[in-house]
Amino acid sequence: MPNLDIDHISPTVVDVCRTFADAGGRAWLVGGSIRDLLLGQIPEDPDIEVYGLQPGDLHQTLSKLGKVEFVGQQFGIFKLWKNDLCIDIALPRTEQKTGIGHKAFAVTSDPDIDPEKASLRRDFTINAMMLDPLNGKFLDFHGGRSDLKAGILRHVSQAFAEDPLRVLRGMQFAARYRLKLDKDTRILCQELLPEAETLSKERIWCEWQKWAHAPHPSFGLNVLNESGWLQLYPQLAALKGCVQDPGWHPEGDVWIHTRLVVDQAVKIAERCHPGDEARESLIFAALCHDLGKPATTFTHETRRIHSTGHSEAGEEPARVFLAAIGAPKRISQYVIPLIREHLVHLHGQPTSRAVRRLSARLEPASIELWESLVEADASGRTPLPPARPALSWLEKARQMAVQNSKPEPLATGRMLLDLGMKQGPKMGRLLTQAYEAQLDGKINDVSDARDWLSRKLGSG
Repeated sequence: MPNLDIDHISPTVVDVCRTFADAGGRAWLVGGSIRDLLLGQIPEDPDIEVYGLQPGDLHQTLSKLGKVEFVGQQFGIFKLWKNDLCIDIALPRTEQKTGIGHKAFAVTSDPDIDPEKASLRRDFTINAMMLDPLNGKFLDFHGGRSDLKAGILRHVSQAFAEDPLRVLRGMQFAARYRLKLDKDTRILCQELLPEAETLSKERIWCEWQKWAHAPHPSFGLNVLNESGWLQLYPQLAALKGCVQDPGWHPEGDVWIHTRLVVDQAVKIAERCHPGDEARESLIFAALCHDLGKPATTFTHETRRIHSTGHSEAGEEPARVFLAAIGAPKRISQYVIPLIREHLVHLHGQPTSRAVRRLSARLEPASIELWESLVEADASGRTPLPPARPALSWLEKARQMAVQNSKPEPLATGRMLLDLGMKQGPKMGRLLTQAYEAQLDGKINDVSDARDWLSRKLGSG
């Protein structure tokens, strides 16, 4: 693990901390910023905690530095925009739980509090370290550096059990940094389970979305399982113990397979799909692709294990799960057709007709994205090697220029009007029939489309 190098800290952050020092305070870089520095990364969203200045003095000093917004009145948090950098700046504070849920806290700002006492409110040790950028002084009251090096996700204090959101935060932190849940932290997570229902869908989705952008999503799923929070998502929990034919799946049950597949999907997303929406769609499709297996798996009299129809059976549990985590509608719109079609390559050759039909059924997803899911599925079968069994379909789609979207309709309403047809429901039905004929290869260009429509109108 790299040493802390204050040269990796933005000069803007150093200037801001020096300004606070000149005003009589002391500014510490805190939280994830220190974790990122220890990992050899430049903190993109620096957090600064200012000691020794009263709120009025803090605000006055901030106003001289750049654009300032008071974003957390309850917590005494400001956002400062300076030199294209957004910096969160806060007074140290203590928190006392006043009820049930993520927001039930009484917060007291105290610029003169001892830093060690202030650090007790933080969630995990890897987020509780502090650094003075002006002189390099490093504070690590709870062993965050050693935990990060050892790959351990450990709570700071018993105050962890006051906020249920921290379990889902732990899920995405584990996925981002390949962390395993400390056994005592696991117990606190289990005790927080009854408060899970107090979390808003917006906050839940925020953590799941970060999970989808992490490099090791299987580690997050492990935390979800070990914390007991997997039971909140029965569609995922049902994958545990759901057996698979060892000839096809030597890795084990569907839960093991799914964890391997999501990790493979990350590698593929980084290679092929740099956009956020495409990545999220692929990762959640990988997570949900076999949700239909628990309901369809049976052992044949030949002792072979089958899951006939599981791709179609997975649509509804995927919808329910995505709704439970607050996923935006667009995610479901992409994921559902990907799940439904993820085995189509096993049932025929990639003829022009089959590829056009697939591109239409996948909408708004694409054959590019579908082939990535198939690759992730086929590659998540350790010790079998990675594979791309649907690559020929993608190559055919690229030849036909339908790899990213279905074909544009060649027959149009304008054509029908020119042929003397009046607007009405019949026009829409005829255009639908024309598009079906186009997908079947009976209409290949604009001339074909006009001739087809003319024949249909002539036949009555």
